[in-house]
Amino acid sequence: MRRRLAAWLMACAVFPFGLGIQLGAAEDWGMFRGPQGNGVAPEGSYPTAWSSTEHVVWKVKLPSPANGSPIVANGRVFVTSSADKGRERSLICFDRANGKEVWTRTERCKDEMPTHASNPYGGSTPASDGERVVVWHATAGLHAYDMAGKPVWSRDLGEFRHQWGYGTSPVIHQDRVYLHSGPGKRVFVAAFRLADGTTVWETEEPQDGNGETRADGRDMGSWSTPVVVPVDGANQLVCAMPTRLNAYDCESGKIVWSCNGLSGPNYSVVSGSPIVGDGLCVIHAGFRGPSMGIRIGGQGDITASGRLWLETRNPESISTGVLVDGHVYRANGGPGTIECVDAKTGKVLWKARAAGENYWASVILAGGHLYVTGGKGTTVVFKADPAEFAEVARNKIDEACNATPAFSDGQIFVRTFENLYCVGG
Repeated sequence: MRRRLAAWLMACAVFPFGLGIQLGAAEDWGMFRGPQGNGVAPEGSYPTAWSSTEHVVWKVKLPSPANGSPIVANGRVFVTSSADKGRERSLICFDRANGKEVWTRTERCKDEMPTHASNPYGGSTPASDGERVVVWHATAGLHAYDMAGKPVWSRDLGEFRHQWGYGTSPVIHQDRVYLHSGPGKRVFVAAFRLADGTTVWETEEPQDGNGETRADGRDMGSWSTPVVVPVDGANQLVCAMPTRLNAYDCESGKIVWSCNGLSGPNYSVVSGSPIVGDGLCVIHAGFRGPSMGIRIGGQGDITASGRLWLETRNPESISTGVLVDGHVYRANGGPGTIECVDAKTGKVLWKARAAGENYWASVILAGGHLYVTGGKGTTVVFKADPAEFAEVARNKIDEACNATPAFSDGQIFVRTFENLYCVGG
């Protein structure tokens, strides 16, 4: 009990204003980057050493590779999968205790949609409140099931066609599901009623181009999953678009404020989520594009008043970092380095090569340690120390992996291109 309380206090220190998200069981990991959407596991101690055979509670073969991360809710583990060149897109439910498949629900996409070899179909992470689980299959729709796999509701949101595929994930907050749809010709952020899928609001994002390329022919798109943030007594949904960062009023969908600076000279591409805490937000564009730090709050265009710093060239960024005591710990997609950055100034305090793998998975704070999994399946465990890179362990699985592990009640769930692992006690 004391250990869980200490871990919870650490999480509160990292994210002191909280997110007010309605959760299932306290130990659940119900959506992308955890119960608060900030990359922090709020309770428990977690293993720091394992391999493909050591300290593995169970391991189950998956039918297809995918970048969608696992979630854990109400004694179940959920992952996405696909078949028939992406025409079939599935949600698979496993028993948390033993890894046995409980059910699979498959939705059909009429046409084969484009994607990139590095982003197989199934790039979205599901979300669950412990009673329902919601999954977005892009062109194959947004779907909700109960925990027994019974369909609750479905929404056809249109066609989402992009040369690099899809990868944003739904977010559950209280009685609503929030979704950043796209990339594609039409991009919008919307809120749906969790009970029946009814649209509460929808806000379209203007695009300078056709959804794949800008007006000047350069590539564009955003795969950023939004984060719910309380600001001045109201909840805002903060989401990165190809050229700017937007904050939507959770009740109305109105854009409260926005900050420009994500579009680079060669690309307007964002993959990671906003890194939020301590009244700050740090966001990184992809393809070595800009990164910036913002003081959260205000009205309208806050580029001049709220942007604290802007770095125009960075390492390739696909992963999302985590904010701890005013410092962002991030892992890069090329070169495969891990960095510590001052959130207020953007200054890089240290940089380490670590396992030497490129990183798509997000950094997670759990049990007082930081975890990040590389593209070859090696999870590096290190300390949240702004003075130096302090490695704790390296755990090799030797399987391709772009998904972020789920952390729940002392166990870690690792999804590779081949298998789903439950690690720990």
